[in-house]
Amino acid sequence: MVKLNVLQYNPIKLDLSNENYSIDSLVTNTDFENLCKNYKQKFAYSKLKTFSFSKEGFLGLFLELKGNIAISVGECEALINAAKLYENLGFEILWISLNKDGKVNLKKIENENIDFLFLSSYVMDTFVITSLQEAKKLTNAKIISNASANFSILSDAVYFDNYKLTGYNLSGVLLFEDENLFELLNIGFIDTLAVKYCFEALENQKFNYEMKDKFLQKLKEKFKDDLYFFVNPADTLPYSLHIALKGIKARELIRTLALNKIFLTNGEGCSLGLSKPSRIIQNMGYDDQTSRNSIQLAFNQTFSEEEIEKLVNAIYLKYKQIKSFS
Repeated sequence: MVKLNVLQYNPIKLDLSNENYSIDSLVTNTDFENLCKNYKQKFAYSKLKTFSFSKEGFLGLFLELKGNIAISVGECEALINAAKLYENLGFEILWISLNKDGKVNLKKIENENIDFLFLSSYVMDTFVITSLQEAKKLTNAKIISNASANFSILSDAVYFDNYKLTGYNLSGVLLFEDENLFELLNIGFIDTLAVKYCFEALENQKFNYEMKDKFLQKLKEKFKDDLYFFVNPADTLPYSLHIALKGIKARELIRTLALNKIFLTNGEGCSLGLSKPSRIIQNMGYDDQTSRNSIQLAFNQTFSEEEIEKLVNAIYLKYKQIKSFS
């Protein structure tokens, strides 16, 4: 099995035999307290809570914040849907657009009266890098980031998407330092299993920084003019590559390759090649049809030159077969 979709879906094995993370109000919860200390040591935030990683869960976070909110359209689907619901309730959101090259239009936040900015160090689907350092120069707003694929200490708060990290629909984990930023939960309301398995996934999270350029070179040699790019490969996380293939819908290739145990993705929640095109590519200004060409690869394994060539050949063969039937 070759998993090139690890940033979107990376299932881990759950061991539910340990009852030490079951909260008991009558005894000390030493294991859980030590786990929270591990988060603090790893990420340098002292406050932790869990929330439903859904539009309702993010809406709850919005309602806890006291001030003006800005959100990049390059954030995760649950957050975007929550923001639309927030607007339907009569509140205002400052939307930060994406440029044609896939980068967040940070100029949009300059001189704006905002208190909280939902902005990650990367854009969903394409994993184009966003400079939080540059954002800090343009606004004094508290920056709240998705750190599932990349952690930046410049974030004032970070949250983790457990579906992407563990493969299970567990609660999201939120870390922050300022106790006035979010409401702290009583220990009985914290999803302790989500906290445990999130940390386990983060501890085991490894990326390969050498495979991207090697795969890119082989893909260019094999696909030639059939290969193109929505974003510059140099602008994405060093263990992520975003490409596009002409003349086919990405989902058809993804589904076919999955039968050969080669797993790719075409966007958030689309590791199985669902019919919905990438919302991110559309927000960059591309139409629905063109957006369906996008494919994202991520690397956490080491492959030999021979293995890379074999994988690229397999992808190319399926691509040509699908294209011939289109």
